[in-house]
Amino acid sequence: MSTAIEGGGAAALAVEQNGINVIHESERKGTPRDLFWPWAAANISVFGIAYGAFLLYFGVSFWQALIVGAIGIAVSFFFVGVIALAGKRGSAPTLVLSRAIFGVDGNRVPSILSWVLTVGWETVLVSLAVLATSTVLGALGFDAGVGTQVVALIVVAALVIGAGVMGFDLIMRLQKWITIATGLLTIVYVVLVLPQIDLGAVLALPGAEAGAVIGGLVFMLTGFGLGWVNAAADYSRYLPRTASSRGVVAWTTFGASWAPALLLLVGLLLAGSSTTLLDAIGADPVGALSTILPTWFLVPFAIVAVLGFVGGAVLDIYSSGLSLLAAGLKLPRAAAVGIDGALMVLGTVFVVFIAQDFFGPFQGFLITLGVPIAAWAGMFIADIILRKQPYADAELYDRGGRYGSVRWESIALLVVGTAIGWGFVSNAFYGDAFLWQGYFLGLTPGFEGANLGVLISLLIGFVGYLLLGRAAVRRQDALGATAPVA
Repeated sequence: MSTAIEGGGAAALAVEQNGINVIHESERKGTPRDLFWPWAAANISVFGIAYGAFLLYFGVSFWQALIVGAIGIAVSFFFVGVIALAGKRGSAPTLVLSRAIFGVDGNRVPSILSWVLTVGWETVLVSLAVLATSTVLGALGFDAGVGTQVVALIVVAALVIGAGVMGFDLIMRLQKWITIATGLLTIVYVVLVLPQIDLGAVLALPGAEAGAVIGGLVFMLTGFGLGWVNAAADYSRYLPRTASSRGVVAWTTFGASWAPALLLLVGLLLAGSSTTLLDAIGADPVGALSTILPTWFLVPFAIVAVLGFVGGAVLDIYSSGLSLLAAGLKLPRAAAVGIDGALMVLGTVFVVFIAQDFFGPFQGFLITLGVPIAAWAGMFIADIILRKQPYADAELYDRGGRYGSVRWESIALLVVGTAIGWGFVSNAFYGDAFLWQGYFLGLTPGFEGANLGVLISLLIGFVGYLLLGRAAVRRQDALGATAPVA
């Protein structure tokens, strides 16, 4: 990473003062390749191996899983790269730039959705870190009970919240070293588990019908890039506006997707080789992966697992704080991070100490929030395509400006896309809380488990905004550029 974007040691150890404001010209720094580190660190976790098992739960064959997994990872992170362009163009957080679509006040709706999604992901990642630590210590002969889990929760939460409070410069520096350390230790892990692979058993896995294959694809879309689209511009907003647009898309997409694609392959080979391991991953994904390791590597494995989860949770808590501020909370950014951190800890306590299953609630959570986020992402991508002029910085904060207070056609499009999308997802299997969904599944016989609602919602948002938003974007562009906010 270039020293420009790291901001030097002093900047990294100072609490970031920027919140949801536009970044001043004098603070913009770095090059698009610097985006490789935060996105790589957030997605290099060994949890990517567990996705191999999750994908096989759909009953697909190895080749079907590999193809839909690779497509889901690449396409969904390409969406992240495209939305990251808005950060370079507007130098403001993602959910502030979204005001150009929904209006200054209307944008509170997607801001709250974004906040819930990122807090949920923080909880998932910290919970996995706690479970993994407990399992590894138990395998080493130490007490793996409640006391150990509480200590692990305190340590991991302190790391995540501390980095989120400090802000951008520390996060960018931290993510570089997490990527390097986690990458090296993950390579060792893969080498050690290669003897566990039974290629014959893997290739003998039977194939599935189209509905299950599409369901696996949707799961990969929501589990990877669609879980990050609402944070895409938060890490590109410090780049100079003259930075290469192709570079922003390419480095974001590549940085985020290379590790998950490789880890997915390893996960498919491992889970496809052993039904015992396949079943164990559903209850404790990373803990199950430790059971096939030699004892001497358990401590390094715990380190790589925790670092991987911390890398993702740090980006989430930083972006969740920005989303909370964009929703209208009048607090310093660091205070917003503190609120999210407290909710993250409470959620982790529920997952670790109360919930009995991981995969079910996780799948239900991803799909339920994935539907409205997919609609929002489709609208945002369409807006980027339509918009030819830079954002009017000051008017992103002025309900009397060109973006208005509420753009009702955008709110309606989000609501319609979400309502239709929820009708085409099947989450009843994951608990009573999701029984109300799937009210249109009778229209798609044979595809009830495909969760087509996510794809439908994405298309409604994208195509609908190209049609309904074109005139508004043209009017905004016609007003011309304004002087950058100081």
